[in-house]
Amino acid sequence: MKWVIDGSHSSAEFAVKHLMVSTVKGHFSEMAGEIEFDDANPANSAVEATIQVASINTRDEKRDGHLKSAEFFEAEKYPTITFKSTKVEKVSDTDHKVTGNLTIRDVTKEVVMDVEYAGQSKSPFGDTRSGFTGKTTINRKDFGLNWNVALEAGGVMVSEKVNIILEIEAILQVPVAA
Repeated sequence: MKWVIDGSHSSAEFAVKHLMVSTVKGHFSEMAGEIEFDDANPANSAVEATIQVASINTRDEKRDGHLKSAEFFEAEKYPTITFKSTKVEKVSDTDHKVTGNLTIRDVTKEVVMDVEYAGQSKSPFGDTRSGFTGKTTINRKDFGLNWNVALEAGGVMVSEKVNIILEIEAILQVPVAA
């Protein structure tokens, strides 16, 4: 079954250690994509998603501007982050491993995402929706996001490890009869 990501009911969030002692979170408010989901035969499933880098929001305009700059995402030159799955494996009734290519800036790396399928529901609007939660951790330096500052007491300002959490609501696409 083909599903389209509902960007207004989905989120792409990240969390990273700041000053070695606290966690700063942010999100991207614009995302789109398609999911081909076959729970009975996960090998037939696929995911493609695109995030607009300029939609980043960490609740601090100055930091958001820095993240959009060439020192991090270089949003003008690389306006999107993309994910395209290469393999879907069912782990349990609700849990899946989704392997795919994540592209940030001009770097593509394989990542494995732990995905929980929350099921389906009819909406009051007459369509069918499904929910998925995906989680993975990346090293930002693997994608050319190298900026940092050494701290006087040791350590760095921003951790290399970034936790990514996706909350996806998707709408079933019903084929139009010919």
